[in-house]
Order: sequence, then C-alpha cells, then structure tokens
Amino acid sequence: MVHVREMDRADIEAVSTIRVRGWQAAYVGMLPQTYLDAMTVEGDAVRRRRFFSQPRRQSRDLVAIGDHGPVGWICFGPCRSEISVPGQAGEVYAVYVSPDLTGQGIGRKLLRAAHAQMKGQGFEASALWVLSDNQRARRFYERAGYQADGASQDDSYGEITLTELRYQRVL
Repeated sequence: MVHVREMDRADIEAVSTIRVRGWQAAYVGMLPQTYLDAMTVEGDAVRRRRFFSQPRRQSRDLVAIGDHGPVGWICFGPCRSEISVPGQAGEVYAVYVSPDLTGQGIGRKLLRAAHAQMKGQGFEASALWVLSDNQRARRFYERAGYQADGASQDDSYGEITLTELRYQRVL
C-alpha cells in the first residue's frame, strides 16, 4: 500500500535515488549513455538540498511512501510559461517512480495528489514538458487527461539536443 505525503529533508537521498535511477532507466537510447552514466545520486542530492533550502521557493514536493520509504516523487508549482487555458496555471516540473515499480499506479497517485493541491492553490490548469521521444511518458500523461498543445522547446544534454513538447489539461 502506497500513500502520498509532503516531502521533507529526510527524503532527499531517497528522492535523488529515485530521480537518478529513473533518468537512467527511462532515457536509455534517448540521451547519450555517457550523460546518463555520469549522473550520481550524491550530486543530485547536493543540488536537491540546496534547492529544498531556498526560503522563497514556490514549488511543492510530494513523495509516495511504500513499505520501506519513498518509491516516487513529484515536484510542481506555478506554470513557467503562458498556456492557452484561461486562469492561473500550475506546472508539473518532474515526476519519477522507482524503475522497478513503474506501471503499478504510483505515478497516477502522485499526479492526482499534485492536481488536488494545485486546484486547492487556485490553479485552474496544469502544464508539463515531456521529451518528444519519450512515448511511454507521453501515453501516461495522455491517459491522465493531458494533451500536447503545440508548444515545443529544445534542451541540450551533452552533445545532443532533444525536443520537449508541452502538454496541458484543465484541473
């Protein structure tokens, strides 16, 4: 049984493990292997501690807790770009589940909790960015009611540039 709660500082190492292992599993064949291999839990945890300590950060972090601690993580906050839905919009910045537990509903549970909190903060819509080549993630978001809205941006990962697509949905 998995439940969702606010992330706290004690969760940082586990969240960094989930995020790094999630990248290394999800982006094989999309990102250079050297880029994925260079990712470390320790380096991610240092950045996450710094980010988590910012006094005026507007993002929120939730964790999915299983029998032995965090098994998923979602980060969300105000939308960083204009979207076509009127009203205030939130944005899902990241969502990751332990690679060995994907497909078990943990990501859906995290997304539902984030949507509920965004709605409670007065957001009327949610947006997110997803790599265009990441078909599995795109299907996941589409099943959750998101639709590509035509916006795209390029991101560089080492020697490769990949396109991200923006998705949005009404909350």
